[in-house]
Amino acid sequence: MKIKFVVIGKTVEKYLIDACNEYEKRIKKYVRFEYIVLKDLKNISALTFDQVKEQEAKLLEPYMNENSFKIILDEHGQVYTSKDFSDFLEKKIANLSKDITFVVGGPYGFAPKVVLKADGKISLSKMTFSHQMVRLIFLEQLYRAFTIMHNEPYHHE
Repeated sequence: MKIKFVVIGKTVEKYLIDACNEYEKRIKKYVRFEYIVLKDLKNISALTFDQVKEQEAKLLEPYMNENSFKIILDEHGQVYTSKDFSDFLEKKIANLSKDITFVVGGPYGFAPKVVLKADGKISLSKMTFSHQMVRLIFLEQLYRAFTIMHNEPYHHE
């Protein structure tokens, strides 16, 4: 079993890159993990939001068609506490015989066809975060979920 984290566009801020790299390293102590960064779209200023989402859907298509449990990070998704997310993830790992793929879309959200192919939706918060920050927040929560599963002292309740 492997967990994949698919995002569109590279992270540009060095402090975010460093922090994401650190959490990626920590996560790999618990599970096979792959952080997949897809290329940014070019000339999006000439496109409508819907056209951008459709172009991004083409980039995401291979990951939405693969035989994995696909969860999109979406503002309209299920909101979990850290403990509840850990429990959710632990159950998925125990009960699925396939990989789990978490997907972050672009700044305008997902095209409807991507949403339809998702097996689940998770929201990190009711607040809005920058596209770049979402990566770090998710990676930290994924790491936290594994420390909770393993009864390690990272998480305090």
